Amino acid sequence: MSGKQFHLNAFLMGVGHHEAAWRHPRTEAHRVLDVRHFQELGQIAERGKLDSVFFADGLAVGPRIKRNTLAVFEPITLLAAIAAATTHVGLIATASTTYHEPFNLARKFASLDHISGGRAGWNIVTSAGEDEAFNFGYDGVPEHARRYERAQEFVEVVNQLWDSWEAEAILLDAESGIFADPDKVHTIDYDGPRFRVRGPLNSPRTPQGRPLLVQAGSSESGKEFAARHAEAVFTAQRTLAEGQAFYQDLKSRMAKYGRSADELKVLPGLVPFIADTTEEAQALEQEFTDLISPDYALRQLSTMLGVDLTEHALDAPLPPLPTENEIETHKSRFTLVKELAANENLTVRQLIGKLGGGRGHRTFAGTPTQIADELQSWFDNGAADGFNIMPPYLPGGLEDFVDQVVPILQERGLFRTDYQADTLRGHYGLGPVESRHTQERTEASA
Repeated sequence: MSGKQFHLNAFLMGVGHHEAAWRHPRTEAHRVLDVRHFQELGQIAERGKLDSVFFADGLAVGPRIKRNTLAVFEPITLLAAIAAATTHVGLIATASTTYHEPFNLARKFASLDHISGGRAGWNIVTSAGEDEAFNFGYDGVPEHARRYERAQEFVEVVNQLWDSWEAEAILLDAESGIFADPDKVHTIDYDGPRFRVRGPLNSPRTPQGRPLLVQAGSSESGKEFAARHAEAVFTAQRTLAEGQAFYQDLKSRMAKYGRSADELKVLPGLVPFIADTTEEAQALEQEFTDLISPDYALRQLSTMLGVDLTEHALDAPLPPLPTENEIETHKSRFTLVKELAANENLTVRQLIGKLGGGRGHRTFAGTPTQIADELQSWFDNGAADGFNIMPPYLPGGLEDFVDQVVPILQERGLFRTDYQADTLRGHYGLGPVESRHTQERTEASA
């Protein structure tokens, strides 16, 4: 075993990641509307000393309104409420570069970082849903390459806005009546192909300098974007070999951007069904699978694969599918699902059963020790720097992981027994980001 410890993020969704979680007796579906439910989840994660909690986001109702509970809260707002109920756990929210403007988004995350005392993180997405595009005046999803070109420029502008205040800018000198030193608050005067932003941001420099930057796409464009910008990556890999290949590929891309491999943490997703015996864990997983609504699952699968499967026979294999080059939405997830069906020779019914827990992320049913063994194997064999834990039902699935699996990892020296830092960047082994203006002034005076 290596001497390093790994990182744990709790990916939280409604009353559970499994698409039928709201129907299972272990959950209370009405709590998806109760902010106290999410505050309690944050407290459970903090009890387990987890690095962070994460909320995904979508900007449309989509096909799930009839058969599934919705993520009803805008995540940055929700995380501000969780910040008030916690003190250490990091707070990561998804926000789209396609349907936001840099100034507004920079201000929201800066506010969250101040409110939480330095615990904010941004999961950067480009938004691939057609229903989302329709809500913002588009006739369809913008082309994949164009979305990533916009994202590159968007992140550049946001980083400059976060850097527009130096840490020492606020003076609060009541005697002289000086609130801030204007020489340490800077316009950015950005003028690019897609954005023109004067700045400065109307929020002072945050406790972290900037929030943690997270990315979750595994397409070629996504991996290149992550190598350039991301400090943590959430990914879906189903086998150790696939995890090792993705890990090595992504880390190998970083040097050309002047970054070391340690500056980015790779966290594959895992949906754990936990019980005292393997048989009980597998039976629990089957209980959830039996509650899947096929019509809903077929619509979800159709969205992933870009083919209408709503009338397709459940006990037949998939029909011929397009190539990855023909897909403009969810490229990495399309490839994962297509290969899963082909490699295991699955019928559509079998495929939707495997996808019900985590939409392509790895599902594992076992005892707490077996779960810990699986995580350690990936960590020790170069497939992960940590893990994105996706409880299939909430709060029980998170409580089981925190109370039964985390202590085993701690006993093995694989995970912290207490927080060693006060900020999210600190949890991930990263320091605060110093203003380039401060650096330039220091260099000039040397």
